[in-house]
Amino acid sequence: MSEQAAVGKVNTNLAARTTLIKLFIFSVSLGIVPISSYFGSLKYVWNGNATFAAITAVVSANVVLVAYIISSLLDDRQTASVISEKTPLEAKKKQ
Repeated sequence: MSEQAAVGKVNTNLAARTTLIKLFIFSVSLGIVPISSYFGSLKYVWNGNATFAAITAVVSANVVLVAYIISSLLDDRQTASVISEKTPLEAKKKQ
């Protein structure tokens, strides 16, 4: 019983660590991607038109945010499926 608890605790710590790393990566990309897309599109795509470059930066920031939301939902779905798989086994053990 204590081995299962230790494995569960290790899995919980690993999940928390990967979630923190994912948050850090998306936070850094939320700062870098819009700024680089603004200046890159300002110089190479829109030939100095700041309005279109700003729109490009806003769209790229929204793409990063949507990617984070989708990643979080998929991660939450995987966690929920792991929990639902464990629940019937624990119910059988108690009987």
